[in-house]
Amino acid sequence: MHRLAEELRLPVNGLDYTILALYFLVVLGIGWAARRSVRTSLDFFLSGRSLPAWVTGLAFVAANLGATEILGMAANGAQYGAYTVHWYWIGAIPAMVFLGLVMMPFYYGSKVRSVPEFLLHRFGPASHLLSSVIFAVSSVLIAGVNLYAMAIVLEALLGWPQWVAVVVAGVFVLAYITLGGLSSAIYNEVLQFFVILAALIPLTVVGLRRVGGWDGLSSSLSAAHGEDFLRPWGGTGIGEANALGANWLTITLGLGFVMSFGYWTTNFAEVQRALSARDLGAARRTPLIAAFPKLLIPLVVVVPGLIALVLEPGLGRAGSGLSYNDAIPVLMRDLLPSGVLGLAVTGLLAAFMAGMAANVSSFNTVFTYDIWGAYVRRDRPDAYYLATGRWVTAAGVLAGMGTAFVAASFGNIMNYLQTLFSFFNVPLFCVFVIGMFWKRATAAAGFWGLLSGTVAAMVNYFWLYRQGVLAIPSDQGANFVSSIVAFAVGAVVMLVVSPLTRPRPAERLAGLVYGTRAPGAQEPPAPGDDAWYRRPALLGWGTVVLAAACYVPFSL
Repeated sequence: MHRLAEELRLPVNGLDYTILALYFLVVLGIGWAARRSVRTSLDFFLSGRSLPAWVTGLAFVAANLGATEILGMAANGAQYGAYTVHWYWIGAIPAMVFLGLVMMPFYYGSKVRSVPEFLLHRFGPASHLLSSVIFAVSSVLIAGVNLYAMAIVLEALLGWPQWVAVVVAGVFVLAYITLGGLSSAIYNEVLQFFVILAALIPLTVVGLRRVGGWDGLSSSLSAAHGEDFLRPWGGTGIGEANALGANWLTITLGLGFVMSFGYWTTNFAEVQRALSARDLGAARRTPLIAAFPKLLIPLVVVVPGLIALVLEPGLGRAGSGLSYNDAIPVLMRDLLPSGVLGLAVTGLLAAFMAGMAANVSSFNTVFTYDIWGAYVRRDRPDAYYLATGRWVTAAGVLAGMGTAFVAASFGNIMNYLQTLFSFFNVPLFCVFVIGMFWKRATAAAGFWGLLSGTVAAMVNYFWLYRQGVLAIPSDQGANFVSSIVAFAVGAVVMLVVSPLTRPRPAERLAGLVYGTRAPGAQEPPAPGDDAWYRRPALLGWGTVVLAAACYVPFSL
């Protein structure tokens, strides 16, 4: 595994460790309290579909606020500059709004317990089993990213051996999910959201003061890297060179459409939070509520990456001993005093545990319901599946510990994560969106579209890009192209196969295809849901307008 430089070791003391210990105690306390609400498998896997929208909304954004955000996006900020904001304002917000306004009525209205289960109803067992296996593999790999990121940080900052950091975090995640199921994970994610912000906001404020505010930061970076480094759309014309290695077309189609929509609308680690809401209105508002804090996350994640590049100009350069992933640890070493340092370390640990818990809790649901319960041990008592879920949770944590070593080969973990998303989430989104809007799409088309899209993305990345057949200037550019290829190939295969195979009867598509409605699926609005500030359309389009407005200051 990659080892951070010894010079990153932090001068932590008893106060810092006390803050860390208190956090662990609270985490276990939440799991212990949540255990009383777990009586059935639905309680364990989906919180009994009983949670309010503000809780599921914060958990929705916190589930993504793991290593992807804290280390990965700070690393992207240091490596790619302001281009990184595209992952938020065009690469997240529109897809989150689409999920809330368009897709949640299908998910929640059909009463499915997981994303792959929707494919079972729409396309049949072949697509269901394939998507379940793909998701189970990807969730374990992504859980490993969070463990790996946490291990290298704690080794460098606190001197903990990597195996100790992995075991400690894994044991605590295992304990609170096994005790309280998804409710424990979600309430811990709400806590972790505020702990993470309490750690990152001081880091950003102190960092900006050190570099002379935004004017000082922009002057330093423009002088060293050019003016386009702080202009999200600067130098993105087709044929122009830029730090990201992508043009406006690959950014809007590759990231803004297929990769973004593929992740936010089909990734069960996120959708599971919305499915645990107490009614359809709350489920629809879940990603829309999450979109508002998502708009502002770049201020405390991307900006610190830019600050770290000014304070440590050798970041990411050969021979410096520091990779782009070290941006946040560098700032913690240089800027934070004791006490605040302990809070920052706790915030990092909270982020890693939130990301891992989100993937483990979704893994145990998909494996138990969609693989074990559907194809291995059918029609067993509910208590059997509840017990199975707890055992599968342990297996998922152990598998995540193993896959942590896979992430070690990537100097920027965001590149690794985006590669996984292009392989697994984009083909799944292609099948979903075509199946939801085209009645003629058949079961065979769903299976072969999913399989061909996945294979096409892998071929593009491992052969055309890695072997130099295509001249793509960066890993991120290759991921955008892989996403476009995966969606295009999957769509073409579905369009070709569907007319050649028999469609499902129209009555079996009720509530699964746009323009149809399942009998009894329409719920009356919950008390208070007709208030103007709770209307999904207002929340959704409001965040889209705000996301577009966020680009304006970078264009002045």
